[in-house]
Order: sequence, then C-alpha cells, then structure tokens
Amino acid sequence: MTELLLFPASIRSDLPFGFWLHLAIFGIGIIAVLLTSVTIFIWFERRLVGRFQLRYGPNRAGPMGVLQSVADVIKILTKEDIIPGRADKLLFWLAPIIAFSPVVLTLAVVPVADGALLADLNIGILFVIAMGSITSLGFFTAGWASNNKYSLLSSMRVVAQLISYELPLILSLVGVVILTGSLSLDDMVKAQTIPFIILQPAGFFVFFIASLAEISRTPFDLLEADSELVAGYNIEYSGMKFATFYLTEYCEAIVLSTLTATLFLGGWQGPWLPPMVWLLVKIGLVFGFIVWIRATLPRLRIDQVMGFAWKFLLPLAVLNILLTGTIAVFWPEAPAWANGMANLLLLIIYLLVRARFARPGGAAVASS
Repeated sequence: MTELLLFPASIRSDLPFGFWLHLAIFGIGIIAVLLTSVTIFIWFERRLVGRFQLRYGPNRAGPMGVLQSVADVIKILTKEDIIPGRADKLLFWLAPIIAFSPVVLTLAVVPVADGALLADLNIGILFVIAMGSITSLGFFTAGWASNNKYSLLSSMRVVAQLISYELPLILSLVGVVILTGSLSLDDMVKAQTIPFIILQPAGFFVFFIASLAEISRTPFDLLEADSELVAGYNIEYSGMKFATFYLTEYCEAIVLSTLTATLFLGGWQGPWLPPMVWLLVKIGLVFGFIVWIRATLPRLRIDQVMGFAWKFLLPLAVLNILLTGTIAVFWPEAPAWANGMANLLLLIIYLLVRARFARPGGAAVASS
C-alpha cells in the first residue's frame, strides 16, 4: 500500500480527472527530478574528476562545494543573450528546444517501481531510440543556424556519429528483446530475475559504448573539440540558450545512466530498499563509471570514431544477435548460466581476435 501511494502506477479512470492527475504527477515529477539531478551530478562529476586528477575540485561555495552548481546557474542565466546578425533566427531559437525536449520525453517510458511510469508503451524501446535521434537533430540545427564554419563542421560530426553508432546501438538491444519477448521497458525490468548484464555482456558492451558516442561523451566528444572547433556547435550561443544546451548534455548522461540501469541492471528491482532508491543507486554507479571513462581516456580522432563503429561494434552486435537467436530457437530451455557464459565467451574471443590483428595507429609504420 505504501508503494502504491509513493508511486501511483495508474490513476483509476473512474476517479475525477484521473488521466490528467496521472499525467501531472509523473510529468512534473520527471522534470523536477531531472533538473535537480543535473545540479547534483554536475557537482558529483567535478568532485570525482578532481579526485582522479589529484585535486580537490569545487570546495569554496558551500560545504564541500555543493553550492558551486547553483552559483554557475545564476551566473550563466544572467549573461547577455546574443544572436549573430547573419544567423537563421527562427532555427537559432528552436535548436535548444529541439535538443532538450526529447531528453525529457525519453524518461516517460522508464519505470521507477512496479508498473509506475508515465506511459507503458508496448514499443517503449523504439520510442527511446527515436527520441535520441531527435536530440542530435537539435545539435545539427544549432550548427546550421549559427552561420559559423566551426559550428557547421561540428554539426556535421553530429550526423556522422549518429549514423555510425545508431545501428550498433539498436542491434545491441535485440538480444534483450529476444530474452524478454517484449519491447516495453516495464516488461524488460520484470524479466530480469538475473540482470541482463550477466546474460548479455556483449550486448551491454556494445550498447554502453554506442550510447557514449550518441551523447558525445568522452572519448567521443568530437562535437566540442575545443582544440579543433573552438567550442563546437554551440559557439555562437550564450545566456539561457547556452544553458539549455549544457543542461541537455548532462540530462543525456543521466538518461543514459537510467536506461543502462533499466535495461541491464534490473532497474528498480532489489531487496530491502524501496524501488526508487535502488534505481537511483544504480544510476549513480553508472554515471560514476561514465566520469571514470572521462578522466581516463583521451579524445579519439574522427577517423577512429567512425572506424570503431563500423569495423568493431557493428560486427560484435550482429554476432550477439546470431548467438542469442540460435540459443533461443534451438535450445529454448537453456539455463540462464549457459546463455550468459556463451555470451561472455563470445565477447572475450571477439576482443582477443580483434586485438591480435589490430595495428597501433591504424597503419603500418614506413621503413626508412
């Protein structure tokens, strides 16, 4: 009963304004939690990166620097909003909205408890993929509308990364769909008596790396390669519009952490603690891993980014589908451990074979 009060999965249609009450509770809740989480996770990332780099990180504004993000928000919102004279003003205004709105909509199909979500779509995973593509279009629109060659080049990289990594990202989820028998995220969570990261390690590997590229996190942050593109697609933006793009990037990282926890770590499931607490703990762990990658790996070149998608991730995603589908058809009663071991063995063999034939630098060294 307590769980039902905390997470009203569905407001009865016979109650007054039942549909609108359900929409208001989850809609306002998603926006409030997301915006609050961004402030917390920005501070968390700065402190964690500081530890990785043997420094303190933010430690002046408030205890342990907890008010630093609040100070940054106040500073950025009070900056002058400048629009270039030769920019496409309509698209220049719309680009931040196009980029941010799909990120919020993605969380509409993510369950926070047993059946508690805004919309339990039977094609939930397809909805998530579609929303992710629209966000990248917002970045492309910003680069195009700015009428700046550096912004345009960055926006073209958006398209290149989107096309390259969308395919392995989608294929990596086919194994999860086969094991679940549904496209609903709520069904996927309930099907994880054993987390899918154990049953689908190869699928998780491809999904996580491709998702990092989709949201342009390190080492795939070529869209904001300041050494090449000054600041990337958002160089002409300032004030509230720039803040919206900055907010979008961190929201994407939080959404990636949420989807990873939902699809591969069992979502809200766990003993003793309330469901939403388990989900938040898993999201925090995944986000910490993303920060760890940022503090460890250098930025890749554009040719390395494209080649990694088509030559490395895509074949692994296809092999994962073939293996999972073969077991599902010819050995449907296979125990979970057998499925997980076969998938892990596939990942290990693939990595060893590719490492054996990989050439450092991508080309042979010419002899003098």
